Amino acid sequence: MSFFGLFNKKTGMSEEGKQVLDSGLQKTKAGVFEKIARVIAGKSTIDDEVLDDLEDTLISSDVGVKTTIEIIDRIKQRVERDKYVRTSELNTILREEITALLLDATDDERTPREKEGPYVILVVGVNGVGKTTTIGKLAYMYKQQGLKVYLGAADTFRAAAVEQLQIWADRVGVPIVRQQMGSDPASVAFDTLSSAIKNQADVVLIDTAGRLHNKVGLMNELTKIKNVMKKLLPDAPDEVLLVLDGSTGQNAFEQARQFSLATEVNSLAVTKLDGTARGGVVIGISHELSIPVKYIGLGEKMTDFQPFDKKAFVDSLFEEKHS
Repeated sequence: MSFFGLFNKKTGMSEEGKQVLDSGLQKTKAGVFEKIARVIAGKSTIDDEVLDDLEDTLISSDVGVKTTIEIIDRIKQRVERDKYVRTSELNTILREEITALLLDATDDERTPREKEGPYVILVVGVNGVGKTTTIGKLAYMYKQQGLKVYLGAADTFRAAAVEQLQIWADRVGVPIVRQQMGSDPASVAFDTLSSAIKNQADVVLIDTAGRLHNKVGLMNELTKIKNVMKKLLPDAPDEVLLVLDGSTGQNAFEQARQFSLATEVNSLAVTKLDGTARGGVVIGISHELSIPVKYIGLGEKMTDFQPFDKKAFVDSLFEEKHS
């Protein structure tokens, strides 16, 4: 199954893409439905008690306090307006209100095809979140679109990171620029972009170190990388993509906040959603930080990584199964 078999920006998600999404969200969906079922058990209408219990349910599903309060307020407004709202309508209401709340990455007009020169993505995130794997899958996705992709191994502090990126480059069949361990990450970024421009590449993906314990050092390093790239392309990078591990719940919230302080993050990729019941974190992080989730990881295969479609995501999460 190719990337085009999963998703098309004009026509929306295919049936194959929907199957990947439904399967990847199975644990989160099961957990949410079980909790909501307990909330409305024995209730016919949405009253204050149902709303209080629903608030606890959403918070415990890692949607986040701020986002949960916003969702509950929206539901309260509908209940007050319509006077009598049945609990059987709750899933539909949740779908509509959460979808309205989320930023939509599919509306993003920044695309490699519409840009002269390479489209540069600086990929950031702590070690262990699936950052290098995300870069590999992005490279595959863009190559499937017929685009020429370059990788830059600017995480020069960990030999394992460079070697893992090399494995992905070989697997996908794209060139990689790397230097010796301990080299200046900005130098690697500069060389990668120079080579990409010379060889008329369409997309450049730059891996960065995953350190967060020293925020000042991280900020300075990322700023230096961006500054040297701007010498070659004044508008680089086009994206600063933060990769988060969805299974870490509230830790992912904190990482997102810290990286947003350290650099200008403008898109998110949330990984490992297939192995957790904490998929609600996607909703909360996007809403609280006003940064669109652009990609989600739903498994280990290349095709288990897909662009985030907020309507498809929420529909899958709250879709009722009929026997």
